[in-house]
Amino acid sequence: MEPDPAASEAPDEVAQDAPPAQVRRWTRSELDAFRGQTIGDLIGPGCRLLLVGVNPGLMTVATQMHFAHPTNRFWPALRRAGLIDRTPPPNRAMSEEDRAHVIAQGIGITNLVARATARAAEVTTTELRAGLERLAATATEFRPRVVAITGITAYRATFADPGAQLGAQDRRIGPAVVWALPNTSGLNANHSLDSLADHYRAAADAAGLVSTPSTTAPPTTSR
Repeated sequence: MEPDPAASEAPDEVAQDAPPAQVRRWTRSELDAFRGQTIGDLIGPGCRLLLVGVNPGLMTVATQMHFAHPTNRFWPALRRAGLIDRTPPPNRAMSEEDRAHVIAQGIGITNLVARATARAAEVTTTELRAGLERLAATATEFRPRVVAITGITAYRATFADPGAQLGAQDRRIGPAVVWALPNTSGLNANHSLDSLADHYRAAADAAGLVSTPSTTAPPTTSR
């Protein structure tokens, strides 16, 4: 197996506040049963910003909710950025209302690699690069303005661009400009929730999404 290009970016292993009563306690054996399974894309007509994860974690597939791990900051970052006005409860299936709300904001979610793993270290560079073909087909069908890879390490490995920095890139996928965004994992100590929100808001602004004013400073980190 190839070395993991995103070993520090375990899928769904991240930090978000949630009341303990909302979090189901999964056993390892329960989650292991979901290895190799998939989750459908969350996308619809009018998508302007397509957010692309590395691959789903086991809890994401178990609950059929993208970025479902209760420590993942993905949904809080979108809300802090003003891109959604409610945060879906973690570790459970999204309601139809929550799904419709995300789609109505012009946001779509997909993954480079479809199969669920416990750790991103189980995803190979070959798989990441193979995922670009499907991603291009999705971008061509839905025609977002921005396709954003959520994880700079994964971005560098996928595009064989070790010097890439966060932000807009000099390439396109289908009709969309490609961006690299920070991984929202709680293991990513380089970014606070405010920092994540600023980066995601910048990509949304480039995609032409209407969002509420941010109260945090513009992104300054390049890692």
